[in-house]
Amino acid sequence: MILPIYVYGQPVLRIVADDITRDYPDLSELIKNMFETMDRADGVGLAAPQIGLPIRVVVIDLTPLADEHPEFADFKKAYINAHILETEGEEVSMEEGCLSLPGIHESVKRMNRIHVKYMDENFVEHDEWVEGYLARVMQHEFDHLNGIMFIDHISPLRKQMIKGKLNAMLKGKARCSYKVKTVK
Repeated sequence: MILPIYVYGQPVLRIVADDITRDYPDLSELIKNMFETMDRADGVGLAAPQIGLPIRVVVIDLTPLADEHPEFADFKKAYINAHILETEGEEVSMEEGCLSLPGIHESVKRMNRIHVKYMDENFVEHDEWVEGYLARVMQHEFDHLNGIMFIDHISPLRKQMIKGKLNAMLKGKARCSYKVKTVK
């Protein structure tokens, strides 16, 4: 089922999400719906707060990038109770966008290597180091679990330059091709 994506201004996007237990109701259906919603919106990642749920669930699908990055050929995963334990390496700047901020793309600096801990769909715990593009996507999505959006990482000047677009979203005017839930 395609779910509406919550747009900038929705309070749930600024809440620190809660860990869940394996008895969370209909978790596998939720994950399936999140993948379907993300695919319909042409995203590569989606966090539960972006569909209105303040829980620590993220889905990432990098298979659309497989033509240019063969290592992502079968990369489609759910992350439950994900936390970044530490970051290292160099800060790399790259343009990012977000399904909750339609029409906004900004250059964001992120560390290129992260240490993460999470559970998969079967509640098997993983503790691993991740680098490169996947590390960037994870940082972006896991930020959502902590009430952080990518625009929080840009300079005050850049934020001032996109203020009109942000104010339009606060007034319920989000232009995109997928179903959204705005403040108004």
